[in-house]
Amino acid sequence: MSDRGHAPSDRGHAPSDRGQGPRPTGGRGRVRPAAAGAASDRGQGPRPTGGGEGRVRPGAGPRDRRDVFSGRKGWDTASVTTSRGAADAADARPPAEPAIAVTADELPAVRRRIAAVLIASQILGGLGVAIGIALAAVLAQEISGTEALAGLAPTATVAGTALLSMPLAALMTSRGRRPGLVLAYLVGALGSGVVVLAAVIGSFPLLLVGMAAFGAGSSANLQARFAAADLAEPERRGRAISTVVWATTIGAVLGPNVASPAGRTVSGLGIPATAGPFVWAAGVFLISAVMVAVLLRPDPLLTARALAGPAEDGSPAARSLRAGLTAVRESPRARLALVAVAVSHTAMVSIMSMTPVALTHHGAGIQLIGLVISGHIAGMYAFSPVMGWLSDRLGRLSVIGLAVGLLALAALLAGTAGPSHARTAAGLFLLGLGWSAGLVGGSALLTDSVPQAARAAVQGLSDLTMNTAAGVGGVAAGLIVAHGGYGWLNAVGAALLLPLAALAVRRATSRA
Repeated sequence: MSDRGHAPSDRGHAPSDRGQGPRPTGGRGRVRPAAAGAASDRGQGPRPTGGGEGRVRPGAGPRDRRDVFSGRKGWDTASVTTSRGAADAADARPPAEPAIAVTADELPAVRRRIAAVLIASQILGGLGVAIGIALAAVLAQEISGTEALAGLAPTATVAGTALLSMPLAALMTSRGRRPGLVLAYLVGALGSGVVVLAAVIGSFPLLLVGMAAFGAGSSANLQARFAAADLAEPERRGRAISTVVWATTIGAVLGPNVASPAGRTVSGLGIPATAGPFVWAAGVFLISAVMVAVLLRPDPLLTARALAGPAEDGSPAARSLRAGLTAVRESPRARLALVAVAVSHTAMVSIMSMTPVALTHHGAGIQLIGLVISGHIAGMYAFSPVMGWLSDRLGRLSVIGLAVGLLALAALLAGTAGPSHARTAAGLFLLGLGWSAGLVGGSALLTDSVPQAARAAVQGLSDLTMNTAAGVGGVAAGLIVAHGGYGWLNAVGAALLLPLAALAVRRATSRA
């Protein structure tokens, strides 16, 4: 069984019934009584002809139907959960958006348009997050009056990102990607406003609340990578995810550099300069929300479901969080993907967060620290298209194995660097590359490994897991450095990779 974008078929669950079921004729999943039980004329599954976003036009010829519904084009998915009857599913679904017809000839243009909107929103969203987070710890120190509490501001952001992952996933599961992304950006903008208010009145608890809501901007950026995969063909799914991840590079690099000008723009408004970046972040998030609301049409998730047909679309129960948990529990590939994303993210956050402290202890100045972190960010995002290409060409497991190797080498270099700033910089660059490989390869494998109906819930679970683990890792990193040193932190980070390596080897050998 290949791990390069094809659904598994060895898990003992009922196979997909496309090509055997009835042909919907009047709305998503509704069955004409006379056609019940009739097989598709080409063995490619039912032919949607009624309402529902992403349906194929009634005039689409056999070639159109074959191109859209062929498993070679990406609409075959894993059969982990079973669904109720098509007619019952249609009655139980929430109201769908206005129908938007998509033919096989139009599908490539729809993919390009959705990708362009997601890339643009990622640039803006990444900019908004980077602007605010650049001075978050400094602002927390000013308000609290102590360095001991400064780290709680970015920690609150990570916690907010984790806590908001599942509610946003639930909304996307029921209503599509667009409402979820819009809400996330709006909550991020609201959180930015709360941070500004906290800075004006000097309330540290209110600051933490605002920073937690601000984390919704990160939630939107993370979920956008899955939106890019919704309509991607399996053999190009890794590249679709990595392109959206790459777009974050622009905002991540620009953000810290415009934080200072943003602070100066509010100097005459009674707002502290360190809160100025959050004023800009609120505006950027609002622009992102409007862009997604207006331009992300048709909704990629709903369109993918409609193209998959009623058998893959499933009932609301098949799209629930419980179904998502079941899909992960019953799929070894999905469990491996979840562990790969969580471990890669935790190792990266833990080591990266304490690297500036280690550099300071060895005499590095702010400028040098900035260069090292910039190189790390470049490793995280700039080379993600390469990781996506490798994921599609060599397979998901190969890229996850590459992530383990890169992260282990990064921990070795950084943990033994001592006063060598160049060695630390090399380690941080490789740390970013390893994170990119783990995120892209793991995200693609996760999407491949679960059925269409459960994907949004499983993807939300992935973001919840990775951010919760990273939050715990970030807190533990400070304790480890305080009691054992930076070298021990890297040793622990490398040890985290052992379970992931074991799972990957076990999965690879089981396929041999």
